[in-house]
Amino acid sequence: MADENAERRSEWWRGCVIYQVYPRSFQDTTGNGSGDLKGITSRLAHIASLGVDAVWLSPFFKSPMADMGYDVSDYRDVDPMFGTLEDFDALIAEAHRLGLRLIIDQVISHSSDKHEWFVESRASRDNAKADWYVWADAKPDGSAPNNWQSLFGGPAWEWDATRRQYYMHNFLAAQPDLNFHNPEVQDALLDTVRFWLERGVDGFRLDTVNYYVHDRWLRDNPPLAASVAGTNGATSTYAFQEHLFDKTRPENLEFLKRFRALLDEYPDRAAVGEVGDEERSLQTLAAYVSGGDKLQMCYTFDLLSPQFSAAHVRGCVEAFETTAPDGWVCWAFSNHDVVRHVSRWTRPGESPDAMAKFSIALLSCLRGSICLYQGEELGLEEAELAYEDLRDPVGIRFWPVVKGRDGCRTPMLWQADAENAGFSTAKPWLPVPLAHRGRAVDIQDGEGGSVLAAYRSILGLRRRHPALIAGSIRFLEAEGDVLAFIRQREDERLLCVFNFAAEPASWALPAEIGDVEITAFDVDAAGVLGGVVEESVLALPPLGSFVGRIG
Repeated sequence: MADENAERRSEWWRGCVIYQVYPRSFQDTTGNGSGDLKGITSRLAHIASLGVDAVWLSPFFKSPMADMGYDVSDYRDVDPMFGTLEDFDALIAEAHRLGLRLIIDQVISHSSDKHEWFVESRASRDNAKADWYVWADAKPDGSAPNNWQSLFGGPAWEWDATRRQYYMHNFLAAQPDLNFHNPEVQDALLDTVRFWLERGVDGFRLDTVNYYVHDRWLRDNPPLAASVAGTNGATSTYAFQEHLFDKTRPENLEFLKRFRALLDEYPDRAAVGEVGDEERSLQTLAAYVSGGDKLQMCYTFDLLSPQFSAAHVRGCVEAFETTAPDGWVCWAFSNHDVVRHVSRWTRPGESPDAMAKFSIALLSCLRGSICLYQGEELGLEEAELAYEDLRDPVGIRFWPVVKGRDGCRTPMLWQADAENAGFSTAKPWLPVPLAHRGRAVDIQDGEGGSVLAAYRSILGLRRRHPALIAGSIRFLEAEGDVLAFIRQREDERLLCVFNFAAEPASWALPAEIGDVEITAFDVDAAGVLGGVVEESVLALPPLGSFVGRIG
């Protein structure tokens, strides 16, 4: 038993529930309109009350904020907007006191153009860091080295007059890509990882992990088939190419092995990677988490899309289980880069609260670890912002066709009637939507039927049942928009059924379990589930769920 408990502790990440905090929008304690580390520390009790296992902090490092902190100018310090290293140490101490692990972002595919490394690199072609970034000569006509495009629009190359060369940037021109083909760059980045490990962090979320390595020969990306056929309706030039050479290169695996070797020097540490590759997401994820010598887990954007159906969810889960049978996945429905899932999936005439409750029941029953995004436990919808309130460079550039990411980044709501809903005493960096105030924590805290109560109830159910944390998953056949599967670990077998439709559905229990007693779990005080079994038929209301023990 002792060995089993030790193994569970060392693999705390397997089946864990992670809560993502976007620091600038969580809690302001300094009165400058932006959240900070002390604010996060003051609200950790709320996070712990949900029944989660870990907190993931989005970037808080020194940054000019061209991309809201994803342009790092000092990997080893806290931006003054968020506080100090001492504030970080206090935060991690309080998290550990509350039984929470702490995961922090590592944004190492690129830095800020204000980072001292890049300042030196761009100064000449022969300095000590001249090869730390991706530099290339112009073509004879002065144009960019190849056809690579930036994810944020336009070419992925920026001309530098001092070096008389182009540098590569997958994102903004203010975010130059580091050259992972240079071992010195890898060493320097791993040193920064060690810095945070020494400070006691429990793990890392690796931003854009498949963007680290580029093709040495700078070969052109081929066009997508839809682009060739003239049927590509994308709004960004980035989506017209098949990204074979600017990311997801096989050499990346060797760096991830180096990263894992460092991680393994520190007991009970883990990492989750963000894989952004629409064409090869699951194959890439499988390569990064298989074998036990790279990342413990990854997530993709497959369930962060507008698609909402039983077939889509089953397809994503089965594809991963088939592609990476020895790997582990982290599922999420919302994060700081996508429209909140309640807004993506709620159909006209449906209740956003019903969608929020259905979603957390579904997410909690999937095999894998799960990640929640701040505010989803309140059922927050995407905020509608005026153009003049935008801060996201994507939204500013592509408005109004693409409204950007600010709508999911608005401040957390703590007290409905307080100034700025308790987030700040100053004008917030993004507006506090009036429509969100009625969903503040203080209102939902005492309501048994609230979305917040549903999250606590369902996450408590997950925590109590090993089959939901780390059991196997086997899908059952179901007609219509019904998803049914069995989670099993040792002798515990759980039946999980979900009706994605806007109409009631019935599902006949299959012969293998039809004669076995099904015990429904009583977690319905918050109106989460709602499925009822009568004479071997499960009746499900619209957006209804059922979780019960077989036998």
